[in-house]
Amino acid sequence: MAEEEVKKEETESAPEEIKETETQNDESAEVDTLRAKVKELEESVADLKDKALREAAETENYKKRLRQEKENAVKYANEALIKDLLDPLDNFSRAIEASETSKDFDTIKTGVVMVENQLHTLLKNNWGLEAYSPEGEDFNPAEMEACMMQEVDGLEKEKVLQVFLKGYKLHGKVIRAAKVVVGKPKSN
Repeated sequence: MAEEEVKKEETESAPEEIKETETQNDESAEVDTLRAKVKELEESVADLKDKALREAAETENYKKRLRQEKENAVKYANEALIKDLLDPLDNFSRAIEASETSKDFDTIKTGVVMVENQLHTLLKNNWGLEAYSPEGEDFNPAEMEACMMQEVDGLEKEKVLQVFLKGYKLHGKVIRAAKVVVGKPKSN
């Protein structure tokens, strides 16, 4: 009977061992699955870090490129204006050379007047700069700076009597007010 009891105990303990082995196999498979997922997630994180670093480097390079382009734009902003002014400058040089050989004042004056007209035309047509000389007009403090005031008989309101210095507008905006002498009505 002792032998039967041993066999009975072996058969009764065998399912527990099988269950234990199955549990260990399940746990081992689960651990392997988790390790695979961890490895996959670690690779994904490494890829994302790499992408983030590349994006940051690209952004920094883009910022540097924009900064350089802005510096160049500021540095060369007046290039077209300067190119436009080269011809009048050359004409001034010619006028100076002519003044050294010619004693005819009228010829020299004509040359200088031509260069001045060339400059005014160039600045007006290419750059929107207009000179204005408001002599005889009503005084407008938004466009004129009164350097002197004189009382004048017969005036009903303030008028520009004389222009000391022309004013300039760039695309309609006053960039230098005309300096003027203003006549004002006499006070009784």
